[in-house]
Amino acid sequence: MCNFCCNFAGSKEIIPMLDAFFRIHDYLVSRSQTPIRRLLMDEINWEDRLIAIKGGRGVGKTDFLLARARELEEEIAARPVPKARRGRVAAPKREVLYVNLNNFFFTEHTLVEFAGLFVKAGGKHLLIDQTFKYPNWSKELRKCHDKYKDLHIVFMASPVMRLIEDNRDLSPIVRMYNLRGFSFREYLILRTGKKFESLTLEAILHNHASIARSICEQVDPIQYFDDYLKHGYYPAFLEDRNFEAALLRQMNMMLEVDVLMIKQIEVSNLPKMRKLLNIMLMTTPCPLNISSISDAIQTSRATTMNYIKYLKDARLLNLLYLEGKSFPMKPVRVYLQNTNIAYMCVEREPEPQAVCETFFYNMIHVAHKVNATERNAMFVVDGKYYFDVKAEKPTGECIRPTAIGNLQVGLGNAIPMWLLGFLY
Repeated sequence: MCNFCCNFAGSKEIIPMLDAFFRIHDYLVSRSQTPIRRLLMDEINWEDRLIAIKGGRGVGKTDFLLARARELEEEIAARPVPKARRGRVAAPKREVLYVNLNNFFFTEHTLVEFAGLFVKAGGKHLLIDQTFKYPNWSKELRKCHDKYKDLHIVFMASPVMRLIEDNRDLSPIVRMYNLRGFSFREYLILRTGKKFESLTLEAILHNHASIARSICEQVDPIQYFDDYLKHGYYPAFLEDRNFEAALLRQMNMMLEVDVLMIKQIEVSNLPKMRKLLNIMLMTTPCPLNISSISDAIQTSRATTMNYIKYLKDARLLNLLYLEGKSFPMKPVRVYLQNTNIAYMCVEREPEPQAVCETFFYNMIHVAHKVNATERNAMFVVDGKYYFDVKAEKPTGECIRPTAIGNLQVGLGNAIPMWLLGFLY
């Protein structure tokens, strides 16, 4: 046992030492902004003992963890208060703790040690942020899971971290979920204060006209849709600052931290990554000309494909493949990950058609498999639903399901694009 554990094991100093962490926890929980309950909160099985939540930068991962901490504390506060000896009220235990692994404490002490102190002090729910900043994070999380049987751990993960693939420590025991940016449904709730339930793709396909009419009786979605496409995906639009500047900062952090630091790429390659992303901003959606891009960023074709995969993992790009195809094969088309990023190019205004395709892919692939198809359709979803995407309503009849950008209420195969933003 290390000196630290010897000093504190069984000591009355355990709780005072943890007090500093609880003070940070209390401050952050009391000031965190959770203007809307994210749908993912109800989709997670909180009974699992080790839960990973992946999310791109800027989508609200820390606020999500703090919201979970608040809910747990409210549940605990609602329990009957136990009686101590001689009728006195027992001092409440601190069962929930949010901790950021960028704390300098973890430069000298292990996560396993810390979890042990927390459990000894009565802790049951440990919510961990900035996991990637801690060396050997996967081995330590596995040790915590195996050693402390009554401890539930939820940790936030960068999208580029490999939690399942090639991770023998965590793959058998971790349950992984994805936190996305705001859907159009969530954005509409925030803007209007009205309540809207999420929809399934099947419900939209079979009943989109009646569903759209019922929503339009409460609000005009088209009035809000354009602003969502430009500023609504990231929670930064809620803050009193320039949205574009905030998103630009997040995009650079995705490159500098999520790609370079976590993937352990030489910093000297950062200019190439930045140039590659700028090429994507100026050209997507598009097929990939690997030779041309490789020449432009002065690297090999194989390295270029790896860089593109890193940008996809960091949730800056989406790659569209034919069914049965995947990396390292070349995708059919490349899209920016969401429409807010698409509007970040200062050298061009994205075409309405490109924006609509980007929105379609981003909303659908949250819960469905999206592929290119060799048929006349633009997309195939789950291998069975063939879709077209149009910025404007065509003059003729739609022969297959078609998501249309400027449509308020559809008919037949003509489906309002905005309604797909209700899938989560």
